[in-house]
Parts: sequence; structure tokens; C-alpha cells
Amino acid sequence: MHYLASYPELPAARDRFIVDLRGPRPTYDPFRYQGLAVEDELAEHGERARVGTVFLTGRECPWRCAMCDLWRGTTQADTPVGAIPAQLRMARKIWRDAGESIARVKLYNASNFFDPRAVPESDYAAVAEELADIEQVIVESHPSLVGPRVERFRATLAGPSLEVAMGLETAHPAALEALNKRMTTHDFARAAALLRDSAVSVRVFLLIHPPFIPAAEQDEWLLRSVSFAIACGASVISLVPTRGGNGAMEALSRQGLFRPPTAADIARSADLVRSRITSDGAPAVRVLLDPWAADAD
Repeated sequence: MHYLASYPELPAARDRFIVDLRGPRPTYDPFRYQGLAVEDELAEHGERARVGTVFLTGRECPWRCAMCDLWRGTTQADTPVGAIPAQLRMARKIWRDAGESIARVKLYNASNFFDPRAVPESDYAAVAEELADIEQVIVESHPSLVGPRVERFRATLAGPSLEVAMGLETAHPAALEALNKRMTTHDFARAAALLRDSAVSVRVFLLIHPPFIPAAEQDEWLLRSVSFAIACGASVISLVPTRGGNGAMEALSRQGLFRPPTAADIARSADLVRSRITSDGAPAVRVLLDPWAADAD
């Protein structure tokens, strides 16, 4: 479908624009995960850690970000109590049966771990029990939901440390507002400070070639975004190549507001960021390239 209307200026109209361009949503069993992935990831002291990711099934994120297509793997109804622990339990059994020695676990639910409609608080203890032998658990959340629930979940973790991944996307103020994330860089910095004060590590997602930034300014704003993430105390910066496929991005492309990054753009961006990390004297900040995809098991 071609969408010729201009991209709206007001958030509520943007919500309608983005949702109207969506394709069909599959129906999922909320007690079964979307997929699993296992990879080696650079850890704090330069060693490699075996990381298992569970792409969870749960309620959709309440925000309507222009670039996001993760709603395809979510449900419209609230996540039932017991569903998240059941998915994690199944994933860990599969890894054990395969002989995988998992040191860290990412619980990525295409939404917000601290949204009680996506992950019921009553499930925190059961999730923590499944993770008792893990050294670190990484969850994702919108900065607006960073608050008391973070500490309540952390308090249930007897073994692992906690890291929270948040999507900054870009520090370009106009582009960030246009992405419809409903947050500012100030909101992000506040959430990052709350996490650090609670001894929770901060992982930051940054987009490679986000929409609304002119092509000639993409490199500059990526590096500004990296510096901002470092200032917010990020331990990990995960670079995510912006992709189409959700309807809204194709509409933005037709309006000249988005161009998908090429392989050369991605490689150049990663090199630029690693160089900036070195020049900023922040070698403890790890830079990862995130494929932003669920690898089915």
C-alpha cells in the first residue's frame, strides 16, 4: 500500500500513521517463546562470555516508534501470569540438553520488561529462580519505565547482576522526537542515572542511519550519540542498522526521510564508533553490532 500523506507532526497522529501501515500480526501461544540465539559476546575485561538470548512472547509495547517492527512478535492481550517463567524454563532446558554452558541471559520481549502488562511482577521471583546460576541477566525497557520495578526485580536476583538495555536511538533532538519514542535525551539520562545508582549496568541501543537525519549528518550525529551514551554511563553500546519492512519506514523512504544503510555504511559506522570510544578514553565501553533479529531455534 502506498501512503502519500506527509509524516504527522503530532504524536497522536504519528501513532495512527504508524499503526495504519502495519501488516497482519500472527497469533502466538503466550507460553512459547519466539526464538533462541546463542553467541559469544565481549565481556567487561576483554574475555568472551557465552550469552543466550530468549526472544520472549508477551504483550506489545505501548509506544509506537516509527522504526519498530517488533510488534509482530507480540500479543495484544496482557501476558498471562506464569508465561514468561515457562518460556525461560523451556529455553534453559533446550540449552542444557544441547550442552551449552550459558554464562549470561538476555530476556528480550519486544516490549518492556518493566511493563507489568508485559511481564507480571508476580513472575519476578520465578524468573529469578530460573536464573540463579547465571552471572548476568540483560533485559530491555523504555526509559520511562525505569523506576521502582527495576529495584524490585533486582532484589529477587540471588546470583546474577542486572543490565538494562534502553533504546536511545539517536541524540539528535528533532529526529528523536520524530521517531515517536515519546522521550527526550533528558529523560534517557535520568533513567540511566537511576540505573547506575541501583548498581545496574546500562546497555544503549543506537541506530545506524535513522530517519529524519540528512545523509551528510549521519556520521556526525552517530558520534554525538555515542558521546552522549558514554556520558550517561553506558557499559555497552549496541549499534543497530535501521531497517525497513514495517510499512512506516517504506512511507518515510518514499518521502525522502529515510535511506536504509548499506553494508559499507554499517562497516564505516562501526569503525567510527570504535575510534571515538578510543579517543574519548572510554576503553571499558564495549561496542557491539546488533543484527536486530530473532534467530529461531
